[in-house]
Amino acid sequence: MAHMPEKLKHVLDELDGLGADERADYLVEFSNEFQDVPARVAERPFPDEHRVPKCESEAYVWAEDRADGTLDFHYAVENRHGISARAVATLLKDTLSREPLEDVAAVSPEIVSRIFGRQLSMGKGEGLTGIVEMTVAEAKKRLKDRA
Repeated sequence: MAHMPEKLKHVLDELDGLGADERADYLVEFSNEFQDVPARVAERPFPDEHRVPKCESEAYVWAEDRADGTLDFHYAVENRHGISARAVATLLKDTLSREPLEDVAAVSPEIVSRIFGRQLSMGKGEGLTGIVEMTVAEAKKRLKDRA
């Protein structure tokens, strides 16, 4: 049975213990650490098949295969005001890259509400959920290809 990657669980547990202002500061820190997809993986203009549907920040997701069978995740967020999208992308990259595919594939998009709390608008929530769903889909695709 797959479980939530320990790094992701740790971040979610930390967020659970924060008040609204502390949570916002924590997520801004993640956003500030955002690193754009490296040129060796993708260059602008990015192909539509990597674009996250319904994401107001025009986010993109890539998964790079590693020799050990895990993936490195990469993201682009084209809206310079996409703080939430950059925060989610950084969080996912930091906690899901190099983790067992079965564990990544088991991550629920419901983590978005755990990350941001209840004050997330429906439109923003759909886009951020889409980033998680596309990340998880990459792991599921690799597992299917290996089966």
